[in-house]
Amino acid sequence: MSARVEMVIRNIVPAHSHGAYTLYLKELNGNRILPIIIGGFEAQAISMELEGMKPSRPLTHDLFTSALKEFDITVTEINIERLEEGIYFAGITCLCVNDETSKLVVLDARTSDAIALGIKFRAPIFCMESILVEAAYSDEHMDDDIELPGQQIDDLVEPKEKISVPSGYAKLSLEELEHMLDEAINDEDYAKAAKIRDELKRRN
Repeated sequence: MSARVEMVIRNIVPAHSHGAYTLYLKELNGNRILPIIIGGFEAQAISMELEGMKPSRPLTHDLFTSALKEFDITVTEINIERLEEGIYFAGITCLCVNDETSKLVVLDARTSDAIALGIKFRAPIFCMESILVEAAYSDEHMDDDIELPGQQIDDLVEPKEKISVPSGYAKLSLEELEHMLDEAINDEDYAKAAKIRDELKRRN
């Protein structure tokens, strides 16, 4: 049986395909990078969690997280289990607890959904060694100019240089920026909100 390797989220960047993003996972104790193409909705959910941003209304992954917690179900780990014809298959391991028993249940899921849900529980991400051998590459070949999500939280993202901020924001006061941030979140314009959040953090 192939060994498992723990991974962390390194960054998320727009892919060449319209509306798609590339999620880069890096092995925790090594230099290999695993790129995974994900949809814009899943990229938004993952980025918002990493940014510590809260939507005005619950998104799908927020709703599912709340439902699991309400029934005492915890996501304990995410496993990227196999790669077939360019498609990654993942499992979400859940611990289900009731008054008398507890058991582990593995849910089949798209990798993007699994990771989006897993980071809400701060669950570790694992990938099979065989997948890394087939699809990963060394971070020595990583493009240094790739932009990153603005905030790295805990151990989930490897620190790297910050995303650039439009110069127009630099001229605004803190009060104006905070007001614009609230408006962007209410309008669900999370890309704009992330850039404003970066400028606020730069001043702190």
